[in-house]
Amino acid sequence: MARIPKVIAVVFLVVLLSACATFYQKTYQVQSNIAGGNFEKAEKLLANDTKWAENNHRVLYFMNRGVVSFMMNDYRESIKFLNQADYYIEDYSKNYGWEALSMISNPMVKPYRPEDFESVMVHFYKSLAFLALNDYEGALVEARRVNIRLQQLNDKYKDHKNKYQRDAFAHNLMGMIYEAAGDYNDAFIAYRNALEIYETDYKELFGLEPPRQLKEDLLRAAKKTGFEDKVSFYENKFNVQSPPALKSNQGELVVFWLNGMGPVKEEWQITISNYGMSNGVVALGNQEMGLHYTYSANSLSSRERAAFKDLSFLRVAFPRYHERFPVFSNGRITANGETIPFEQAQDINKIAFQSLKDRMVRELGNSLLRLATKRAMEELAANENENLGTIVSIINAMTEKADTRNWQSLPYSVSYARIPLPAGQQTIDLSFSGRNSVNDQITVDIQPGKTSFFTYHTMTSTSF
Repeated sequence: MARIPKVIAVVFLVVLLSACATFYQKTYQVQSNIAGGNFEKAEKLLANDTKWAENNHRVLYFMNRGVVSFMMNDYRESIKFLNQADYYIEDYSKNYGWEALSMISNPMVKPYRPEDFESVMVHFYKSLAFLALNDYEGALVEARRVNIRLQQLNDKYKDHKNKYQRDAFAHNLMGMIYEAAGDYNDAFIAYRNALEIYETDYKELFGLEPPRQLKEDLLRAAKKTGFEDKVSFYENKFNVQSPPALKSNQGELVVFWLNGMGPVKEEWQITISNYGMSNGVVALGNQEMGLHYTYSANSLSSRERAAFKDLSFLRVAFPRYHERFPVFSNGRITANGETIPFEQAQDINKIAFQSLKDRMVRELGNSLLRLATKRAMEELAANENENLGTIVSIINAMTEKADTRNWQSLPYSVSYARIPLPAGQQTIDLSFSGRNSVNDQITVDIQPGKTSFFTYHTMTSTSF
């Protein structure tokens, strides 16, 4: 019987060591092919990986398949896979069996619940896919759902709501779609809403100013709607003249530039000091990070209270993002003798960092409770059997892991440019610069009086 604890220890150690790799390392082959533009190889790897489609990471499987299909211009397949991801997001509900197991292990045992901004990005990609299919109504529905989803998410948080509560680019995109459909009144409202969010939320949180193109689009929509007072107001506000109307033989092209790769999660250990227990309240925190947390001792068992009392500090495993910097920082399109620079409209990288920071503040209490439960188990095991206590201590240390799963194929940022063009087939020159430079060409079919949309990717980024 004395050998049993040793056997248990060896088994647990082997299992746990195999689980030490981050999600990035486990899915590196797929991610490296996506980052390298080898979409056919990435699609084949995903299609052959039936386990990923069925395990706790399955929502990420369908998210990645949706992105890969989008990049292969298979927009209907992209929408199908993203709809499946959306289904799992909507269907996500707490399974208390998994919750209980995660209390004595770590969050990786639970089905992955996407970060709030990842849930939002599902609708962005679906909206762009519908635009590529010239389905304006479908694109509008998905663009609207961005802000609906954000509101639904934040309504669930009683305290410490996300600071990212409104999406400027979603309103900007709605404005473009309304305008393309000839609904200038709703386009004006959407552009105006986008402007307000850029000037307040985005400027403060992400340092992102309203694009000049948005100002011109707002002026054009106001003019076409007959809001002459609004035209004068915004011309004075922006110090910008209303753009000229299209000629009868002209259409417009809007190019979305999806640049770089979004951040990747890694694990870090946060040291939380135990400031003691007073009047039935446990005080914990980290002064450097500005974290302060109190916990009612009445909700703890006697063993958990003892575990807290004997600790001077706790180490909590939590994910953090590792930034992957894009190689290109500037871009422009040239056609018909005119050059238009791309302007950044969405900083997905900064949104990711802010969203995770907000979540960390909300979930710190659960992490501390999880640690207290582990320590109580450790104490109980040690009291009954010293060897068993040692095994539990080792297991607790190794299972204190952060959830490093995330949607790794998202872009770093989204920029866009709008250019008027003669009707007919047109060749557009694209050029990008930064730590490297590259030139490319695309061919588009321009219809008179119509707006065409095109999405272009440059995925080269620093490696993890």
